[in-house]
Amino acid sequence: MTKKELRRLLIVTTIVMLVPLVVGLMIWAQLPDNIATHFGAGGQANGWHSKSKTVFGLPLLMIVIQYICFFSLYFDPSKNNINIRLFKGLLWIAPIIENIMMFSIYGIALGYSLNIVMIVNFMVGILFITLGNYLHKVKQNYTVGIKIPWTLHSKENWNRTHRFAAWLFLIVGIFMLINGFLQQTWLLIIPILSIVILPIGYSFILYHKGI
Repeated sequence: MTKKELRRLLIVTTIVMLVPLVVGLMIWAQLPDNIATHFGAGGQANGWHSKSKTVFGLPLLMIVIQYICFFSLYFDPSKNNINIRLFKGLLWIAPIIENIMMFSIYGIALGYSLNIVMIVNFMVGILFITLGNYLHKVKQNYTVGIKIPWTLHSKENWNRTHRFAAWLFLIVGIFMLINGFLQQTWLLIIPILSIVILPIGYSFILYHKGI
């Protein structure tokens, strides 16, 4: 991608991320003074923010995170190893998550009956499946992927570890979609831990085998 295309992508994603803020201003009078922004395992609200912090603070925080991601990718010395589609996809993660999150918060604040647990499971499940489809294609770099000493030291270790991790992400993603209907939080503990621990353990085993 050219610098012009990258700037355009950043501008477009920023505009998309400002949509919830604009909508929040449009429905400002209908929103309660304190809005539920955090929910427990059963979907019950257990954390609240003021209307201004919710409408302005959350979107702006997500935009800051978006810019950190963008510049981390853009100034990665090995960014040419990052697939263009993956690069674009990574920059759309924050806007999509932010819009789903904010409109769910608005919906609940306005009295609509939304199953936040199902929404979160579906959202994260689709995210994991998407990442799993691309993870095995990621070449060595300093920003995206499983960046531990053994994968960064060996190209073969990197490739094998990411192929292994890609399958894990797909499996856990499908499991989370299923759990969107089951809604059993305790069932997620092992799958979520597995995508963190198993790839690291697998890479370490490869390293001890001289790979």
